[in-house]
Amino acid sequence: MNVTVVSRSGREVVKGGIQLSDSATVADLQEAIHKRTKKHPSRQRLSLPVQPGSKERPVVLNYKKSLKDYTSGNSETLTVVFKDLGPQVSYRTLFFWEYLGPLLLYPVFYYLPVYQYFGYKGERVIHPVQTYALYYWCFHYAKRILETFFVHRFSHATSPLSNVFRNCAYYWTFGSYIAYYVNHPLYTPVSNLQMKIGFGFGILCQISNFYCHIILKNLRRPDGEGGYQIPKGFLFNIVTCANYTTEIYQWLGFNIATQTVAGYIFLVVATFIMINWAFAKHRRLKKLFDGKEGRPSMKYKVVP
Repeated sequence: MNVTVVSRSGREVVKGGIQLSDSATVADLQEAIHKRTKKHPSRQRLSLPVQPGSKERPVVLNYKKSLKDYTSGNSETLTVVFKDLGPQVSYRTLFFWEYLGPLLLYPVFYYLPVYQYFGYKGERVIHPVQTYALYYWCFHYAKRILETFFVHRFSHATSPLSNVFRNCAYYWTFGSYIAYYVNHPLYTPVSNLQMKIGFGFGILCQISNFYCHIILKNLRRPDGEGGYQIPKGFLFNIVTCANYTTEIYQWLGFNIATQTVAGYIFLVVATFIMINWAFAKHRRLKKLFDGKEGRPSMKYKVVP
């Protein structure tokens, strides 16, 4: 089989094409492109060409499938469109670094005399809510890191390297911003009752969030395969993206207990981001399954 590899502009990426056996897979093609262009398979996105002006999304080739699956009839030729995705990192690497920052930075503001460098010279009194906030915060991000390595199954193996810098900037900046105000010597604690309600509700949501991740894990095989499926059971019977629901509510609990402007700003930004993700996922599931093999929850998408 002769495979012609072109760019999105139609320029030939591999001169003369690539000759492969009739039983070759997409992975074999990616390795052949790697040898000819030095572009690692993780950087390659291969798709079928679409007609100019067409609004249809191109069919992306699955690395596990045979090239024959993408040819018409007994054709011995195939044209694929090559896109260089740029430097990539695994999703586990991405999540590890973005969560490690908040986990390490928050205790710095609790344990070390950093406020002296901001002009505060007085004696610092640590309130119980500040200690419980430290435990809550560290538990959350330690849980996220452990879930990354032992729970989550990823449909895509890699993410652009640039996302590491973007995500780390987001998490590390907000982590430092919140830690600065929650641990500040002039911080005014809420009542004991409000603190207990906030942390109690938050811990319940953290446990629920973990269970939602277990449900999502079981939708995919260990290799990440499984395609799109409608999650069912527990809170997924009420909302499409119960994992985002519990994530939002656990930060609401943290902010009820600590009550800082910085924390509520983070809650608003995170909620906005997750709602956008939830709407996109809901639309995708509805398009794939509505009226076919069941349908996603039609009542709520993320926040009931």
